[in-house]
Amino acid sequence: MSFIRTGLREIGLKIRRQKTRMALRHEKRVLQKSEINLGREGCSQAVNFPEVRNEIVALKKLEQEQKEVALRIAQIEESIRKIELQRAQNAKEQNEALAKLEEEKKPILERRNDAKAAGDLCDRELSGVERRLQDNDAAEQELLKKLAELQAQVPPPADLETQVAAISARRVRLPEERAEVTRARLGSAEACRTARENLARHEAELAVVDKNIARIRDEFEARDRVLNENSRAQQDALKDARGLHATVEEKKNPAYLNIGRHLASRGIAPPNAPHLLREVQKRRAAADRHLQHSADLAVLSSQIDKQELRKFYFSVVSLLVLLAIILPLVFQSPQKREWLPQETEAILSVNTEQIERDDLPKRWRKDQSAEWQNVWAGLNGSAERTPVLNLSRDVVRVTRAMTTDAGTTREFVLVESRGDVSQVIRSIEKDKAFERRPISGLPVWLHRDFALARVGPKTLAVGSAPEVEELVRVRLGIKPDLKTTGQLFDRFQALNQGNALRLISQDPPKLAQMFHPIFTPELLDASQLLGLSLTLQNPVKARLVLRCKSPRGAVELGRLIKNEPQRWLRVQDSDLLLYTQTPEADSQGTDLQLRFDVPERTARLLLRRIAKTDAPPTVAGN
Repeated sequence: MSFIRTGLREIGLKIRRQKTRMALRHEKRVLQKSEINLGREGCSQAVNFPEVRNEIVALKKLEQEQKEVALRIAQIEESIRKIELQRAQNAKEQNEALAKLEEEKKPILERRNDAKAAGDLCDRELSGVERRLQDNDAAEQELLKKLAELQAQVPPPADLETQVAAISARRVRLPEERAEVTRARLGSAEACRTARENLARHEAELAVVDKNIARIRDEFEARDRVLNENSRAQQDALKDARGLHATVEEKKNPAYLNIGRHLASRGIAPPNAPHLLREVQKRRAAADRHLQHSADLAVLSSQIDKQELRKFYFSVVSLLVLLAIILPLVFQSPQKREWLPQETEAILSVNTEQIERDDLPKRWRKDQSAEWQNVWAGLNGSAERTPVLNLSRDVVRVTRAMTTDAGTTREFVLVESRGDVSQVIRSIEKDKAFERRPISGLPVWLHRDFALARVGPKTLAVGSAPEVEELVRVRLGIKPDLKTTGQLFDRFQALNQGNALRLISQDPPKLAQMFHPIFTPELLDASQLLGLSLTLQNPVKARLVLRCKSPRGAVELGRLIKNEPQRWLRVQDSDLLLYTQTPEADSQGTDLQLRFDVPERTARLLLRRIAKTDAPPTVAGN
């Protein structure tokens, strides 16, 4: 095995060489910056050396170019400042002009409002006069009607003449009242006409003032746009000039670098910054040390036996090839099983983690705490009796599988915990009330009519003893389990696992035996497989999956549901509908998918029916 030690030693030397190269690159970068700083500060001393005369000449040209650019930057900044002053002056003049026009507008606006109020008053008075004329005509008709009734009576009343005289006297006064009201109407009409003329005149004056305000505002805004465009152009020019100034400064770095290296080689330091020479010498020494260390490591690597190194590399490559063969096989292995019996007819999955976050359970728990606790217990079934674990806090999902046997429903319950369930097992082991009964080495814990077994790192099987023991046999492979690729399980996994509740059945008419009636018999009889998923947010959203006998049957069922949704999508033995709007239907082969929003009352009833906590079915209004 010496070749392994040789290979690991070579890998260690490679790592050390790489670290040394990284440190050397860093030191060279810092050394270059130090030499540039030394050259920048030592230009006056470098004038005495003919070796760097070309660098001095280049620096003078670049400095002259920088001065020109700096002068241009100053001019642009002055132009920008003047433009900003002009914009401020323009805004001030605009505010003053608009304020003056607003002051002129106030009395005109008040006169317009007064004229409008006077016109409204005249209209109300004219309407009152018109009503009086109508009342006068109605009184005339009423008197004529009474007179005709008196004359038509047989025998005539004893005081006929008295009543006729009274009616006649009243009719004589009506023309005088009508003439008086007519004169009043003429006066009111004249007043209304005058008021409308005044209102039109004041509105015309107000429109002129508004037009002047709009014109002044447009003029000042146009001037401000011109100034803004000029300012933006100057800002762009300033940005380009500053970029040019920085570029010229970078062009000076090579000259400074040559000057700094020459001064460092001669050991000459600027009088005002002697520390720069010491910094360059320090960095040069560090770079030399790293170079020497890298050379030493290369010597050590050259002394290694190449044959043993080849053996090591061959072993590593062989291991990688083996992993390349094994890993695809691992990733192509079947997905995690639910470990449910093969004869499973329906599955109910309760995502306790999602239910704690959804809106409907929060409101229900807050408004009707006792009712929600009953529904919560009914949804989880036997999982409620799981010791140690708190379903709301410690459990991710509760899966309930059901099957019917001679009219009796059997239920298999799996509880998936957030973490490892070892704490539950240790607690049960200490509890003497539980009896331990192993099945092929896998223990089952029994307590009266409740049993529990661990069937996975985070999964417990709970419920009555026969069902838990059968789940253990399924887990051990003694009995066949529900295939991970099949009609029922495939559709169950296709329903979004993040939803609060998932329900699927491969024999829909039998759902009425497992839960209280939910869907109409027509819908259950028309499908060979039914899946439902609910998201208990606001609004509640549902996805219903139906599998029909043929693709044509799926299309026909989708058409019937779309034409008569109230017949197909309602809660059995109730008038509550499952949807708020006509659902979206999508048929793919023999599968029909429906998506719709569920009314809150219907969603609550659905949960109570699934939990078997609702009262006997009664007809209710939607």
